[in-house]
Amino acid sequence: MIKHFTLLIFSILFFSIGICGQASLQPPATEVRAVWLATNWSLDWPSADMSIDQQKKEMRRKLDALQRANFNTVLFQTRIRGDVFYRSAIEPVSPFFRSSYINSFDPLAFVIEECHRRGMECHAWFVTFPVGSKKQVERMKKTSVVSKNKGICKLHKGEWYLDPGNPEARKYILSLVSEIVSGYDIDGIHFDYIRYPENAKTFPDNDTYKKYGKGMSLDDWRRSNINTLVTDIYKSVKKKKKWVQVSSSPLGRYRPLPVKPNDGWTAYADVFQDAGHWLRSGAHDAIFPMMYYKEELFYPFLEDWMEQAAGRLIVPGLGAYMMNEPERNWSLQNILDQVDYARQKQTAGQAFYRTETILSDSKDILTTLSRHYYQYPAKLPPLTWLSTTRPAPPKNLEVFKTRNGTTCLQWEAADSDDEQLSYTVYRSFADRANTENSESIVITGLRQNKIFLCVENTDVGIYYSVTASDRFHNESEPCVSAFYVHSTFER
Repeated sequence: MIKHFTLLIFSILFFSIGICGQASLQPPATEVRAVWLATNWSLDWPSADMSIDQQKKEMRRKLDALQRANFNTVLFQTRIRGDVFYRSAIEPVSPFFRSSYINSFDPLAFVIEECHRRGMECHAWFVTFPVGSKKQVERMKKTSVVSKNKGICKLHKGEWYLDPGNPEARKYILSLVSEIVSGYDIDGIHFDYIRYPENAKTFPDNDTYKKYGKGMSLDDWRRSNINTLVTDIYKSVKKKKKWVQVSSSPLGRYRPLPVKPNDGWTAYADVFQDAGHWLRSGAHDAIFPMMYYKEELFYPFLEDWMEQAAGRLIVPGLGAYMMNEPERNWSLQNILDQVDYARQKQTAGQAFYRTETILSDSKDILTTLSRHYYQYPAKLPPLTWLSTTRPAPPKNLEVFKTRNGTTCLQWEAADSDDEQLSYTVYRSFADRANTENSESIVITGLRQNKIFLCVENTDVGIYYSVTASDRFHNESEPCVSAFYVHSTFER
């Protein structure tokens, strides 16, 4: 049974509600707002030489900042290059996380729990084929997959990779995926580098090709290898937990287009990622293409991704890090124009690489997003190809003032045994809230059935209502509204 909880972030989280605030352009009520949170080289987390408590505090601060800015999805780097950020029976703990900590602190479990407490989803970001440089593999010694099973690995340009054409290598990847999906309450698993490496023309897989090529051209066989893995992953994940989303971040340009007919760096032709096929064949729930380009390398290629969607989610990955001077020193406007264009084309949302660029407020990106683009919370898009069944609405909504002057909302689930529900709270001047109006949303993704609000006493009457959503993001009808006048006088 779901208990009555207060929403905890520091001690109790209080939301400040401004009824009259208006944005110049109202954002959609439903969209993905994601960040990649990198653990490789401790790029985003954890900082070096921290105790467990310090690491936890650092992560909570980052998630608090993302939650305040109304982000709703964290892509947390869980597998790096043959090493991991969770308790694994298969691969060693990353050197960027102290192995001595792992028995008392599981970083993946911690981040999932903290994301859920803040109404955000956590997707396990999984680097697929790379398993480390020669030096990294040597440092890992007997714990590396290269040492344990060298026959499923290939050395290419000084880097080790699992061989996509080797069925045993694909089985190895599936074992890791199964370990994560079965062992953790993730909302999605997100594949990076699910492709052949750069300079793939010289990838040393002639022996594998001769053994398994079956008369296909080398290019078609390589694409088939990736397609087979993607399909097997999707089937495996859905068999275990149907609601866990399967996504990936392919190269930002799917195929050459007339505007760039000689493009030498596309997913389909150069690294054998046929992500359009993954969508059309129903083996993916979402694509987060890494669109770290400007202008003619961004806009037409985003349109091409939308043509490939086949009813699934397209979430362009935006290169916020390109605003940094060591990179390309882009202006903030470059990124904002891409957000505007993505919304105009009705993509499922946006993802930003990477967290530190956002939270450091580089060129005022966090300030601008939170004030003008993400000023209201956003629900996540429903996964209607997985389920269309809507939960029953909550019941018995109550609104009352507490002794310390805060406003408490509490309600009951229609099905008291369903612990997979989350809630969205709406406020409105009308008896029935418009659930498609982002300004009406107070909070979404709430996994408790009680919340405290800090609301100015204006003698204004407000209707509150609550909806329930399942793990597929199917949303119920609003419950019966509760009317409340925020006043200093007792009623």
